[in-house]
Amino acid sequence: MKVKWITHACIQLETDIGKIIYFDPYQLSGDLKKGDIILCSHDHFDHLSVNDIKQVATSKTKVIIPKSCSLDEEFDVIKLDIGESTQIDDIKIKAVPSYTIKLETHPKSNRWLGFIVTVDGKNIYHAGDTGKIEEMADFNNIDIAFVPVGGKYTMDFEEAAESIKLINPKIAIPIHNWEKPLEPFKKIVEKQIPNVKVELLSNKTLEI
Repeated sequence: MKVKWITHACIQLETDIGKIIYFDPYQLSGDLKKGDIILCSHDHFDHLSVNDIKQVATSKTKVIIPKSCSLDEEFDVIKLDIGESTQIDDIKIKAVPSYTIKLETHPKSNRWLGFIVTVDGKNIYHAGDTGKIEEMADFNNIDIAFVPVGGKYTMDFEEAAESIKLINPKIAIPIHNWEKPLEPFKKIVEKQIPNVKVELLSNKTLEI
């Protein structure tokens, strides 16, 4: 599996079974591969962007969004609520809660989503825009966790590290808007949770 951070909360997964998955496509540019599955965590413009979805979608692409959101019907849309799952070929997708407590930017009542995607024998968690929430302790056997560390609308470094401690993934990857270098975040996590490896993807593609 190849894991590529594109920008903001946008991640591209290229799976061993030949499927391309995008999370929260935003500010896409260049010659990107078309997606088989596109997952959008909520309807803020930088997470559910119609123009960006169009760049990587085909008539066969499945676009998955929260039930509380809407999207033009020109796409093949699947809506999920918290706790619901769907399966597309050999890929299982589970919708999990995503909300902020310290901030009012992403209220729990909106029922926005994070996603746990099971593919290639791995569990991939994309948190969407969230704070540290108690439900994270129930996410079992996560191989890779994409966690927002922007600090303005979601979590700062310390809260994100506390979230990673709850999730306990094998690999943690910080995403979202970065207003300062990420090396201090990597040091915080690896000091507090030495069994978790932090990967910084700003300049590389990760193969696992």
